[in-house]
Amino acid sequence: MRRAVCAAWLGLLAGTAAATDYRADARDYLDYVRRLQPGDRLLLEAGDYRQGLPLRNLSGEAGRPVVIEAASPAAPPRFLARPGANTVSLVDVRHLVLRHLELDGRNQPVDAVKAEGHSQYADFITLENLTIHDHAASQQNVGISTKCPAFGWVIRGNRIERVGTGIYLGDADGSDPFVGGVIEANRISDTLGYALQIKHQAARPARLAGRYDTVIRYNVFSKEGALPGPQARPNVLLGHFPLDGAGSADRYLVYGNLFRHNPSEALLQAEGRVALYDNVFINGTGDAIHIQPHNEVPRDMDIFSNTVLASGTGIRIRPAAGTAYRQRVIANVVAAAIPLQGGEAAYNVALAYRPDLLDAAVSALTPDLLANAPQSSRLPRTLARELAAYPDWQAARHPGARVSAALQHTLDASWP
Repeated sequence: MRRAVCAAWLGLLAGTAAATDYRADARDYLDYVRRLQPGDRLLLEAGDYRQGLPLRNLSGEAGRPVVIEAASPAAPPRFLARPGANTVSLVDVRHLVLRHLELDGRNQPVDAVKAEGHSQYADFITLENLTIHDHAASQQNVGISTKCPAFGWVIRGNRIERVGTGIYLGDADGSDPFVGGVIEANRISDTLGYALQIKHQAARPARLAGRYDTVIRYNVFSKEGALPGPQARPNVLLGHFPLDGAGSADRYLVYGNLFRHNPSEALLQAEGRVALYDNVFINGTGDAIHIQPHNEVPRDMDIFSNTVLASGTGIRIRPAAGTAYRQRVIANVVAAAIPLQGGEAAYNVALAYRPDLLDAAVSALTPDLLANAPQSSRLPRTLARELAAYPDWQAARHPGARVSAALQHTLDASWP
């Protein structure tokens, strides 16, 4: 009551409606969902929730999102999947935060979190510290999925394991774009197919006409223990942005991630515009990085300061013939059977494959590889300044990636 009164006074002073904290459990939570207004929080007690979390026409405001979270992060509510319905179902929602929930798929053929295909939008959604597991009835069952235009998402600090596909954003035909998202500090493992796939984009809705980058940082994408075969898929696949008009200048910024093992595909496959830096790639059964045409072609890319250990090809660039786009491969440390193929390569350290380092600590991998390597030339000052424009990169890290404090925190918190 005291909290509600204080919120009411603050609301009156600011000229806004008062925000309220509600507490609910598995018996009555859906009654409270229907009451939620901008700034409200719904705090869910521990227990088994069997009716899902359908969220329809629910909107917070900028700075005043609707929040649904565990009353105690140490005792998260457990949502049990049920046949015929995605567990968290989003339709026409904005400025929404979901935090500290457990989504147990029980291997039902449904998704854990889905922005539904009949939704007009799902914007400014934050999914934080969710535990998503056992959605692996088939590769088509997904931990987090968007099937409508989705803008401004933050997918942070989630643990996703034993699922068909970890995160699938966009639609197979290039419609329903995922725009301006941040995907950070997640640990995704034991997937049948992709850990993360962001689909190519055919066009943008008029309301998303600006230029936006999608940031992928400090995640662990692991298919260690996966079986080879038709469902293997790359750990991460990044499709292109619109070919012209709105969105055509967008980029992926992919940095500070750990990619681990894949039995029959590359760890990363990408086209479009990408900056790929300060990542660690480890694959004892194949290739690491494939830059190649998929639904379109690779466009301008900078691939720099990565550390790669792969039994196959380390970095392979397959540009489309007759295009003027550049794929620069700069200052990487690559120990592989075939370290580098294609691209504009400079200032890299290319080494023989070192299987003895497959189980080395991630933080020690780059120093171990460089210990007996020939010294490469320092980056020219002009090039170092150019690359330093990318977020969180410093020329002092050259050559090779270093495990950032943020990625180390993700590893410490989530790696067994």
